Amino acid sequence: MVLGSSRGRLDAVVVGAGPNGLAAAVTLARAGLAVRVYERGSRAGGGAATRELTLPGYLHDVCSAVHPLAFESAFFRAFGLRDRVRFLTPDVSFAQPLDGGRAAVAFRDLARTRDGLGADGAAYERLLRPLVEHASHVADLTGSTLVRVPRHPVTALRFALRVAEQGGPVWNARFRGDAAPALLTGVAAHTILTQPSLAGAGAGLALGAYAHAQGWPIPVGGSQAIIDAMVEDLRAHGGELVTDHEVTSLDELDDARVAMLDLTPRALLRIAGDRMPSRFGRRLSRFRYGGAVAKVDFALSAPVPWAHADVRRAGTIHVGGTRGEMAAAENDVNRGRHPERPYVLVAQQSLFDPTRAPEGAHTLWAYTHVPAGSAVDREESVTAQIERFAPGFRDTIVAVHSQTAVQVEAHNPNYVGGDIAAGSPDLWQILRRPTLSPDPWRTPIPGVYLATASAAPGPGVHGLAGWHAARSALRHDFGIRDSPDLSPS
Repeated sequence: MVLGSSRGRLDAVVVGAGPNGLAAAVTLARAGLAVRVYERGSRAGGGAATRELTLPGYLHDVCSAVHPLAFESAFFRAFGLRDRVRFLTPDVSFAQPLDGGRAAVAFRDLARTRDGLGADGAAYERLLRPLVEHASHVADLTGSTLVRVPRHPVTALRFALRVAEQGGPVWNARFRGDAAPALLTGVAAHTILTQPSLAGAGAGLALGAYAHAQGWPIPVGGSQAIIDAMVEDLRAHGGELVTDHEVTSLDELDDARVAMLDLTPRALLRIAGDRMPSRFGRRLSRFRYGGAVAKVDFALSAPVPWAHADVRRAGTIHVGGTRGEMAAAENDVNRGRHPERPYVLVAQQSLFDPTRAPEGAHTLWAYTHVPAGSAVDREESVTAQIERFAPGFRDTIVAVHSQTAVQVEAHNPNYVGGDIAAGSPDLWQILRRPTLSPDPWRTPIPGVYLATASAAPGPGVHGLAGWHAARSALRHDFGIRDSPDLSPS
């Protein structure tokens, strides 16, 4: 199916209609270029798709569910996303249930969070406050290739010192209890990396800063609303979207001056064939893919009955107990094992957005980490962990949709082995994603660019890899040095 209108010979083709591919397409179309997007699926979406997975009327986010970078991404700020999509931002950004009916709670208000953490509240605030007050600087630092001089060196130094602390053996030194450390590790564990680790700490501190700055917003109607806004802008500026079309060779794209690929390095090697220079091909072949996810979506008859009242108000819940328990579970995954008590990431969007389910009903989004390529169904393990902190949860379940890591990859080949980060986000590979370069989106094949989460700055729904790739193409292939205006007006 083709959406939009053709204007003769193409200036650019984009392969993949996920957030990065569409960010590239929108940027190029806004520069006045003729753009066509090819998508192998029947509908645009990628990592920000929303579908009915359990029962009719229950809308589930297929991958990303809550969007810490919706307000902080430089691309989304330029695009005016919050003026195009309606967001709801919970007062409780995330929560960490603990045994005995206790919980650590990250309110949007950092001072309120401090007050709820008891003896460790002041230490938590001292750790986060300088990053929260300069959250946009943190987003700038982490939102591009790290092979550059930081624009905000003071924030960069503060961030680096905190990453070194929370990513190493002294990560508990400033704390006395278990609540604040659990709160931090729950966010760091998003990365599916060994805990503690420098890259995990960096991601956790950045996401924590956003949680206390502008919160973790939820798009009304599902993550698909972000995609739909980008497709609408593409079409408004003459671009095309062709769905149900899988590109299997670069030769298919020769009618365009540039090709923007929202694909993994593995896929690029496959479709490039003999056109790939051998030296660069060897570099891409060494690109490593990381741990995986198994996903479970629930249709519920009632909200999750969490034992702690404030957890019932959170948009996101990190289920896994203490810092030590989560670290053990994540380290098991990185040793190729399925933990008995896994870390589970949960989002309860329907508490805030009634469009997600029929009246009186609810949806629950969850995934847990597993070794790459796992074919093990984790529905029962996920259910048991939630039941541990929400007695009676099983009684609310109406229907379940469960996917193994193998099935996650089958749905989206960019998730190699079930790796939703499209490549391990460890420190070395974040520096060279996919290669060590100030312009890592540009390949040695003339006019071919990687506009993908496998390129800097890495995973997340932020559109930054596609935006950077498109701006590189505008400079190198079209002689356009000024970024086009992306604002809604």
